[in-house]
Amino acid sequence: MKPLQKGDLAPEFEALDQEGNLVRLTDCLAKGPVVLLFYPRAMTKGCTAEACHFRDLGAELAKFGALRLGISTDSVERQETFSAKHGLDFPLLSDPDRDIAAAFGVKRPGPLFNRRVTFVIGTDRVIIETIASETSMDAHGDGALAALRAKLS
Repeated sequence: MKPLQKGDLAPEFEALDQEGNLVRLTDCLAKGPVVLLFYPRAMTKGCTAEACHFRDLGAELAKFGALRLGISTDSVERQETFSAKHGLDFPLLSDPDRDIAAAFGVKRPGPLFNRRVTFVIGTDRVIIETIASETSMDAHGDGALAALRAKLS
């Protein structure tokens, strides 16, 4: 399965965040573009580096009105621990059944963790950019910021 690409319509979804709040994509898009980062597993070295980079880019992304959302198969409780441990200032969503990952084309077969892919989604639900890299943790945040600059500047 191939991840959704630039120009595709992002599927609607809802999921619980690390505080147990229900988060809906359309509600988030009503506030501005969404940067949706799928990561394989909370509390691992690569995912921590990626999430902390998104945390550190928060002010830059906010200049474009962008809302960051992280998502993995981790439980709400594990997402809360991950967020608290690293001072993550954005919602981390739980997708334990990998339904959202499947809809975005990032679900791996069998018991494997999801792919590391970031989607920049415009307020019209159209994907502005897809950033996929399993090894460059900074590529996701940097790519999302570049896509927002190019689209909204």
